[in-house]
Amino acid sequence: MEPANSTEVSEFFLKGFSGYPALEHLLFPLCSAMYLVTLLGNTGIVAVSVLEARLHTPMYFFLGNLSILDICYTSTFVPLMLVHLLSAQKTISFVGCALQMCLSLSTGSTECLLLAIMAYDRYLAICRPLRYPMLMSRQLCCLLAGAAWVLCLFKSVTETVIAMRLPFCGHQVVSHFTCEILAVLKLACADTSISEVFLLVGAVLLLPVPLAFICLSYMLILATTLRVPSAAGCHKAFSTCSAHLAVVMLFYSTVIFMYMKPKSKEARVSDEVFTVLYAVVTPMLNPIIYSLRNKEVKEAARKVWGRMQASR
Repeated sequence: MEPANSTEVSEFFLKGFSGYPALEHLLFPLCSAMYLVTLLGNTGIVAVSVLEARLHTPMYFFLGNLSILDICYTSTFVPLMLVHLLSAQKTISFVGCALQMCLSLSTGSTECLLLAIMAYDRYLAICRPLRYPMLMSRQLCCLLAGAAWVLCLFKSVTETVIAMRLPFCGHQVVSHFTCEILAVLKLACADTSISEVFLLVGAVLLLPVPLAFICLSYMLILATTLRVPSAAGCHKAFSTCSAHLAVVMLFYSTVIFMYMKPKSKEARVSDEVFTVLYAVVTPMLNPIIYSLRNKEVKEAARKVWGRMQASR
């Protein structure tokens, strides 16, 4: 082995916006506020789903999982990013980088599968209403959600181990505000083809495939609702799907924009700013969308709040 390759890396420097101190001071209060809203909104969704008996249904079970995912995803990088925005010491340990990479990959991947599972749940509820309680049992809900979490964690651990075992030859500066796997792979001084193949396969399985499944589910839902004779029944069927459809469009539109747009040779600060906002804004908007578009959630939140006030 060459001496250069034996140089171990014990920590990484997350470049982020280090060349733009004014932008850092602008992003800090903005991202802090959005992170706080994300925590409060998603925690509120989980609490209401658990405390209100009327919401003990498959739809709200999966919504609770989605909220937990959003909390976990943002918490993997936002707290450290906020510290780095106000600090000149923007380092992260090798183990910390691997852990951040793995958890962000896992939670992001799980959300792709969970959105597809939620679409399947809506399909059964609308297209198979009489058999829905039997088809979407509590056991199946736990199995589907658990499988999504475990499979994506296993996938992410595999991708992280392969990436972090590469030699970095002392290269430490990551041109990103987190230990994003593609940014870390650019530092490797060895062949990264195996890691890239794993990432490509994972991207295909977790982006186009679930999206196609979601589109198919909603095509079947649309075909079913168009056969409903009453306008009220048709409106009710669409209203139960509107929030989920809005979240799907928000999630996939931002992901497709970020990863399908032409790559420039030089990293532009505008791209980095958009990445930060998309990573923080999407989890923040999910509970807002479900609260505004869902009467059951609003009514349940009022009841839970009323019980809390009465118990004092």
